[in-house]
Amino acid sequence: MILVTALAPAIWGTTYLVTTELLPPGRPLLAAVVRALPAGLLLVVLTRRPPKGVWWWRALVLGALNIGVFFALLFIGAYRLPGGVAATIGAVQPLLVAGLSAGLLGERFSARTAIAAVAGVAGVSLLVLRADARLDAIGVAAAAGGAVVMATGVVLSKRWTSPAPLLATTGWQLVAGGLLLLPVALLVEGPPPATLTSANLTGYAYLAIIGSAIAYALWFRGIRALSPTHVTFLGLLSPLVATALGWLALGQSLSVAQIVGGLVVVAALITAQTQRRPAKQTRPLADRLIPADQH
Repeated sequence: MILVTALAPAIWGTTYLVTTELLPPGRPLLAAVVRALPAGLLLVVLTRRPPKGVWWWRALVLGALNIGVFFALLFIGAYRLPGGVAATIGAVQPLLVAGLSAGLLGERFSARTAIAAVAGVAGVSLLVLRADARLDAIGVAAAAGGAVVMATGVVLSKRWTSPAPLLATTGWQLVAGGLLLLPVALLVEGPPPATLTSANLTGYAYLAIIGSAIAYALWFRGIRALSPTHVTFLGLLSPLVATALGWLALGQSLSVAQIVGGLVVVAALITAQTQRRPAKQTRPLADRLIPADQH
């Protein structure tokens, strides 16, 4: 299950290569909408299972956290910060998920998890951060906000497990996130380009089908079956895959620091995935404050 779930962030690691080589420049929000909305609509049509009851608002909340708001903050951070800074800030997500899981799900926050999370941040910084990177307050706030939003979405996705099929719930979230992003994309970037090349269409199709419909289904499947903390550590694979593809496909050079950073990331992943899970967890604080049927 862990290896299958790991395919999702590995696929997301290909986004940089696809975006730079196949998509029209300067349209990141359009790419975000295309990643989410068509893929979500496809899954909704295929499954024919609309949300019921509380799942109308839960799908909207999860879609906003995991897709819509996250992509918007990611866009702001990417534009106002060097990519290495944004990726390094985003790497704190496992630490955030571990803390939220302790409060909302009753999972134990171990020293081993904390050490692995800090090592993951250090490894990603060595992998992608540059010495001349400049900070921007709004960009840093957006990148940090994106990490918090995504971490919250991961934990709530575990807490609110839908009785509907996995592909249906994945479709609901992608549609909700895409609909939230659509007006933002139109306001910021204007209408889509009048003409698209075959390379553009191929890139958008890849992002929608592989990068979203398949990758998010694998991701949410992993969240259903595994600890959110274990799942979110797998997200460290994205900058690792992106760096490796830059070296293999684009001829980018790798420094000694980047190689060391990659090894540290791998070590953090292995450390996080191999720790023992407690046999039984106590009821989380949130469950003691709010009856289960009201979540």
